[in-house]
Amino acid sequence: MVGCYPKPPAQPTMSSKLILSERAIIETVAALHQRISDRFPGSGLSDLCTQLLEVAEKSAVRAQGIGESVWWIRICGYLLAIVVMVLVGSMIWFVTHSVRFKDEAIGWTDLIGTFDAGANTLIVLGATLYFLTSLEIRIKRRRALVAVHELRSIAHVVDMHQLTKDPERMLERYRQTDHSPAEAMGPLELNRYLDYCTEMLSLIGKIAALYVQRFNDSASVAAVSEVEQLTTGLSRKIWQKIVLLSEITEFQTRHIRMDPPATNSAVVDPEPDPVGESDTPETPPEDGGGKT
Repeated sequence: MVGCYPKPPAQPTMSSKLILSERAIIETVAALHQRISDRFPGSGLSDLCTQLLEVAEKSAVRAQGIGESVWWIRICGYLLAIVVMVLVGSMIWFVTHSVRFKDEAIGWTDLIGTFDAGANTLIVLGATLYFLTSLEIRIKRRRALVAVHELRSIAHVVDMHQLTKDPERMLERYRQTDHSPAEAMGPLELNRYLDYCTEMLSLIGKIAALYVQRFNDSASVAAVSEVEQLTTGLSRKIWQKIVLLSEITEFQTRHIRMDPPATNSAVVDPEPDPVGESDTPETPPEDGGGKT
Protein backbone atom coordinates (compact mmCIF):
# COMPACT_ATOMS: atom_id res chain seq x y z
CA MET A 1 0.00 0.00 0.00
CA VAL A 2 1.31 3.39 -0.91
CA GLY A 3 2.31 5.50 2.07
CA CYS A 4 2.75 2.63 4.52
CA TYR A 5 6.55 2.82 4.59
CA PRO A 6 8.34 5.70 6.29
CA LYS A 7 10.41 7.97 4.16
CA PRO A 8 14.15 7.34 4.30
CA PRO A 9 16.20 9.99 6.05
CA ALA A 10 17.55 12.74 3.88
CA GLN A 11 21.03 11.99 2.66
CA PRO A 12 23.67 14.71 2.87
CA THR A 13 24.52 16.34 -0.39
CA MET A 14 27.77 15.67 -2.17
CA SER A 15 29.03 19.17 -1.43
CA SER A 16 28.57 18.72 2.33
CA LYS A 17 30.50 15.44 2.27
CA LEU A 18 33.55 16.76 0.47
CA ILE A 19 34.12 20.04 2.31
CA LEU A 20 36.75 20.23 5.02
CA SER A 21 35.51 21.65 8.31
CA GLU A 22 37.70 24.34 9.82
CA ARG A 23 36.24 23.70 13.27
CA ALA A 24 36.98 19.96 13.10
CA ILE A 25 40.58 20.62 12.10
CA ILE A 26 41.05 23.13 14.93
CA GLU A 27 39.61 20.68 17.46
CA THR A 28 41.90 17.91 16.20
CA VAL A 29 44.98 20.13 16.47
CA ALA A 30 43.94 21.22 19.97
CA ALA A 31 43.51 17.59 21.07
CA LEU A 32 46.91 16.70 19.64
CA HIS A 33 48.50 19.64 21.44
CA GLN A 34 46.98 18.49 24.72
CA ARG A 35 48.28 14.94 24.22
CA ILE A 36 51.80 16.16 23.45
CA SER A 37 51.78 18.50 26.45
CA ASP A 38 50.65 15.68 28.75
CA ARG A 39 53.34 13.23 27.64
CA PHE A 40 56.17 15.67 26.82
CA PRO A 41 55.53 18.81 28.89
CA GLY A 42 57.75 21.75 28.04
CA SER A 43 59.26 20.04 25.01
CA GLY A 44 60.08 21.72 21.72
CA LEU A 45 57.48 19.62 19.95
CA SER A 46 54.82 20.88 22.34
CA ASP A 47 55.78 24.51 21.64
CA LEU A 48 55.72 23.83 17.91
CA CYS A 49 52.25 22.31 18.18
CA THR A 50 51.16 25.47 20.00
CA GLN A 51 52.22 27.48 16.95
CA LEU A 52 50.41 25.03 14.69
CA LEU A 53 47.25 25.50 16.76
CA GLU A 54 47.50 29.27 16.33
CA VAL A 55 47.91 28.84 12.58
CA ALA A 56 44.91 26.50 12.48
CA GLU A 57 42.77 29.04 14.32
CA LYS A 58 43.78 31.72 11.82
CA SER A 59 43.27 29.41 8.86
CA ALA A 60 39.47 29.69 9.04
CA VAL A 61 39.60 33.48 8.65
CA ARG A 62 42.31 33.26 6.00
CA ALA A 63 40.47 30.64 3.96
CA GLN A 64 37.30 32.71 4.10
CA GLY A 65 39.18 35.81 2.97
CA ILE A 66 40.78 33.91 0.10
CA GLY A 67 37.48 32.41 -1.03
CA GLU A 68 35.41 35.59 -0.85
CA SER A 69 35.33 38.23 -3.54
CA VAL A 70 37.19 41.53 -3.25
CA TRP A 71 34.18 43.79 -3.54
CA TRP A 72 35.89 47.07 -4.31
CA ILE A 73 37.56 45.42 -7.30
CA ARG A 74 34.27 43.87 -8.38
CA ILE A 75 32.46 47.22 -8.15
CA CYS A 76 35.15 48.98 -10.17
CA GLY A 77 34.99 46.22 -12.75
CA TYR A 78 31.21 46.46 -13.04
CA LEU A 79 31.42 50.24 -13.47
CA LEU A 80 34.04 49.87 -16.18
CA ALA A 81 31.94 47.26 -17.94
CA ILE A 82 28.98 49.67 -17.93
CA VAL A 83 31.19 52.44 -19.32
CA VAL A 84 32.42 50.14 -22.09
CA MET A 85 28.88 49.17 -23.05
CA VAL A 86 27.77 52.81 -23.04
CA LEU A 87 30.74 53.77 -25.20
CA VAL A 88 30.04 50.99 -27.69
CA GLY A 89 26.39 52.00 -27.84
CA SER A 90 27.35 55.65 -28.38
CA MET A 91 29.63 54.72 -31.25
CA ILE A 92 26.91 52.66 -32.90
CA TRP A 93 24.41 55.48 -32.44
CA PHE A 94 26.85 58.01 -33.91
CA VAL A 95 27.55 55.86 -36.96
CA THR A 96 23.90 55.19 -37.72
CA HIS A 97 22.85 58.80 -37.28
CA SER A 98 25.80 60.19 -39.22
CA VAL A 99 24.79 58.09 -42.21
CA ARG A 100 21.15 59.17 -42.02
CA PHE A 101 21.77 62.91 -41.66
CA LYS A 102 22.39 63.86 -45.28
CA ASP A 103 22.28 67.58 -44.71
CA GLU A 104 25.38 67.55 -42.52
CA ALA A 105 28.73 67.47 -44.17
CA ILE A 106 30.45 64.54 -42.51
CA GLY A 107 33.39 63.27 -44.42
CA TRP A 108 35.29 60.07 -44.23
CA THR A 109 38.06 61.81 -42.35
CA ASP A 110 35.77 62.77 -39.47
CA LEU A 111 34.22 59.31 -39.41
CA ILE A 112 37.58 57.55 -39.33
CA GLY A 113 38.83 59.91 -36.63
CA THR A 114 35.78 59.18 -34.51
CA PHE A 115 36.26 55.44 -34.93
CA ASP A 116 39.94 55.73 -34.06
CA ALA A 117 39.25 57.67 -30.86
CA GLY A 118 36.49 55.28 -29.85
CA ALA A 119 38.64 52.22 -30.56
CA ASN A 120 41.50 53.60 -28.50
CA THR A 121 39.14 54.34 -25.65
CA LEU A 122 37.71 50.82 -25.84
CA ILE A 123 41.20 49.31 -25.78
CA VAL A 124 42.18 51.32 -22.71
CA LEU A 125 38.95 50.50 -20.88
CA GLY A 126 39.21 46.82 -21.82
CA ALA A 127 42.80 46.65 -20.58
CA THR A 128 41.75 48.33 -17.34
CA LEU A 129 38.89 45.86 -16.94
CA TYR A 130 41.25 42.93 -17.51
CA PHE A 131 43.71 44.41 -15.00
CA LEU A 132 41.02 44.66 -12.34
CA THR A 133 39.85 41.12 -13.02
CA SER A 134 43.37 39.71 -12.75
CA LEU A 135 44.13 41.94 -9.76
CA GLU A 136 41.59 40.09 -7.63
CA ILE A 137 43.14 36.75 -8.56
CA ARG A 138 46.64 38.03 -7.80
CA ILE A 139 45.59 39.35 -4.39
CA LYS A 140 44.00 36.03 -3.44
CA ARG A 141 46.95 34.09 -4.81
CA ARG A 142 49.40 36.13 -2.75
CA ARG A 143 47.38 35.49 0.41
CA ALA A 144 47.24 31.77 -0.29
CA LEU A 145 50.94 31.46 -1.10
CA VAL A 146 51.96 33.33 2.07
CA ALA A 147 49.80 31.02 4.19
CA VAL A 148 51.08 27.90 2.43
CA HIS A 149 54.69 29.04 2.85
CA GLU A 150 54.12 29.31 6.60
CA LEU A 151 52.86 25.72 6.71
CA ARG A 152 55.83 24.54 4.66
CA SER A 153 58.18 26.08 7.23
CA ILE A 154 56.37 24.34 10.09
CA ALA A 155 56.65 21.00 8.28
CA HIS A 156 60.42 21.42 7.97
CA VAL A 157 60.66 22.29 11.67
CA VAL A 158 58.75 19.11 12.54
CA ASP A 159 61.29 17.16 10.51
CA MET A 160 64.11 18.85 12.43
CA HIS A 161 62.58 17.77 15.74
CA GLN A 162 62.51 14.09 14.77
CA LEU A 163 65.88 14.16 13.03
CA THR A 164 67.88 12.96 16.05
CA LYS A 165 65.27 10.45 17.23
CA ASP A 166 67.10 7.32 16.07
CA PRO A 167 65.62 3.88 16.92
CA GLU A 168 69.12 2.33 16.88
CA ARG A 169 69.72 3.98 20.24
CA MET A 170 67.53 1.25 21.72
CA LEU A 171 70.07 -1.44 20.77
CA GLU A 172 72.32 -2.84 23.48
CA ARG A 173 75.41 -2.46 21.31
CA TYR A 174 74.81 1.27 20.85
CA ARG A 175 77.57 3.40 22.33
CA GLN A 176 77.08 7.13 22.81
CA THR A 177 79.92 9.48 21.91
CA ASP A 178 80.81 12.80 23.46
CA HIS A 179 78.99 14.70 20.72
CA SER A 180 75.95 12.47 20.45
CA PRO A 181 72.65 14.21 21.20
CA ALA A 182 71.34 13.53 24.67
CA GLU A 183 68.49 11.08 24.66
CA ALA A 184 66.41 9.97 27.62
CA MET A 185 63.47 8.30 25.85
CA GLY A 186 62.48 4.70 26.11
CA PRO A 187 60.92 2.69 23.30
CA LEU A 188 57.38 3.72 24.25
CA GLU A 189 58.20 7.43 24.52
CA LEU A 190 60.12 7.37 21.24
CA ASN A 191 57.25 5.62 19.48
CA ARG A 192 54.74 8.18 20.73
CA TYR A 193 57.05 11.07 19.82
CA LEU A 194 57.44 9.89 16.24
CA ASP A 195 53.72 9.20 15.96
CA TYR A 196 52.93 12.73 17.14
CA CYS A 197 55.22 14.07 14.41
CA THR A 198 53.32 12.15 11.73
CA GLU A 199 50.00 13.46 13.05
CA MET A 200 51.27 17.03 12.94
CA LEU A 201 52.45 16.58 9.35
CA SER A 202 49.07 15.16 8.36
CA LEU A 203 47.25 18.12 9.91
CA ILE A 204 49.58 20.54 8.14
CA GLY A 205 48.45 19.08 4.82
CA LYS A 206 44.79 19.41 5.83
CA ILE A 207 45.21 23.06 6.81
CA ALA A 208 46.91 23.76 3.48
CA ALA A 209 43.97 22.22 1.64
CA LEU A 210 41.63 24.69 3.34
CA TYR A 211 43.20 27.62 1.51
CA VAL A 212 42.27 26.32 -1.95
CA GLN A 213 38.95 24.78 -1.02
CA ARG A 214 37.06 27.84 -2.30
CA PHE A 215 39.79 29.24 -4.56
CA ASN A 216 40.52 27.15 -7.63
CA ASP A 217 43.72 28.84 -8.78
CA SER A 218 46.30 26.72 -10.59
CA ALA A 219 49.34 28.29 -8.91
CA SER A 220 47.82 28.05 -5.43
CA VAL A 221 46.66 24.47 -5.97
CA ALA A 222 50.16 23.54 -7.16
CA ALA A 223 51.70 25.08 -4.01
CA VAL A 224 49.29 23.16 -1.78
CA SER A 225 50.05 19.95 -3.67
CA GLU A 226 53.76 20.51 -3.05
CA VAL A 227 53.13 20.89 0.68
CA GLU A 228 51.04 17.72 0.73
CA GLN A 229 53.78 15.83 -1.10
CA LEU A 230 56.34 17.19 1.35
CA THR A 231 54.35 16.12 4.41
CA THR A 232 53.64 12.72 2.89
CA GLY A 233 57.33 12.13 2.18
CA LEU A 234 58.35 13.19 5.68
CA SER A 235 55.66 11.00 7.23
CA ARG A 236 56.86 8.03 5.20
CA LYS A 237 60.38 8.56 6.49
CA ILE A 238 59.16 8.76 10.09
CA TRP A 239 57.06 5.62 9.69
CA GLN A 240 60.18 3.75 8.60
CA LYS A 241 61.67 4.68 11.96
CA ILE A 242 58.53 3.51 13.76
CA VAL A 243 58.63 0.15 11.97
CA LEU A 244 62.33 -0.24 12.76
CA LEU A 245 61.69 0.62 16.41
CA SER A 246 58.93 -1.98 16.57
CA GLU A 247 61.22 -4.64 15.11
CA ILE A 248 64.01 -3.78 17.55
CA THR A 249 61.64 -3.92 20.52
CA GLU A 250 60.19 -7.23 19.38
CA PHE A 251 63.66 -8.71 18.85
CA GLN A 252 64.84 -7.65 22.30
CA THR A 253 61.69 -9.04 23.92
CA ARG A 254 62.14 -12.37 22.15
CA HIS A 255 65.83 -12.45 23.08
CA ILE A 256 65.05 -11.91 26.76
CA ARG A 257 62.49 -14.72 26.75
CA MET A 258 64.91 -17.16 25.11
CA ASP A 259 67.80 -16.46 27.52
CA PRO A 260 67.93 -18.88 30.53
CA PRO A 261 67.62 -17.33 33.96
CA ALA A 262 70.86 -16.42 35.61
CA THR A 263 72.13 -18.97 38.19
CA ASN A 264 74.52 -18.49 41.08
CA SER A 265 77.74 -20.41 40.42
CA ALA A 266 79.00 -20.17 44.00
CA VAL A 267 79.08 -23.48 45.86
CA VAL A 268 76.98 -23.39 48.96
CA ASP A 269 77.78 -25.79 51.74
CA PRO A 270 74.86 -27.99 52.60
CA GLU A 271 73.31 -27.46 55.93
CA PRO A 272 74.23 -30.05 58.53
CA ASP A 273 71.67 -32.66 59.16
CA PRO A 274 69.85 -32.42 62.40
CA VAL A 275 70.85 -34.75 65.12
CA GLY A 276 69.16 -38.10 64.79
CA GLU A 277 68.01 -37.37 61.20
CA SER A 278 71.12 -38.35 59.28
CA ASP A 279 70.64 -40.51 56.25
CA THR A 280 73.77 -42.55 57.13
CA PRO A 281 72.71 -45.79 58.80
CA GLU A 282 74.12 -46.51 62.25
CA THR A 283 76.82 -49.18 62.50
CA PRO A 284 75.56 -52.16 64.51
CA PRO A 285 77.68 -53.29 67.47
CA GLU A 286 80.12 -56.14 66.94
CA ASP A 287 79.46 -59.60 68.36
CA GLY A 288 80.71 -60.11 71.88
CA GLY A 289 80.30 -56.61 72.71
CA GLY A 290 77.96 -57.43 75.63
CA LYS A 291 78.54 -56.77 79.29
CA THR A 292 81.33 -58.64 80.92
